Amino acid sequence: MAEIVWTEPALKDLDEIAEYIALDKFNAAQLLVRNVFERVDLLGHSPSSGRKIPELSPSKYKEVIVGPCRVFYRLTENSVYILHVMRIERELRKYLLQDRDMKGR
Repeated sequence: MAEIVWTEPALKDLDEIAEYIALDKFNAAQLLVRNVFERVDLLGHSPSSGRKIPELSPSKYKEVIVGPCRVFYRLTENSVYILHVMRIERELRKYLLQDRDMKGR
């Protein structure tokens, strides 16, 4: 089983998204956070279950979708590093994951 490692920037991303949703729908924000953590926890058992990131193919990064979010991660030998969480409708800046990957190690 792979260890799940949340980077500080990824936790901050998720917190900001949840805070925004909570302004109108507190329960929906709580559900989103729970769903994201549950889906990420599954990566511990099946770290390759995410998909390749269309904007970055080929790449060492993968993603899982937990509507309305995309959760980006990178695999190492024994760990899954959660690097970034963003709303699906936002455009991924190609440099963002590489910058966070360096800070997460």
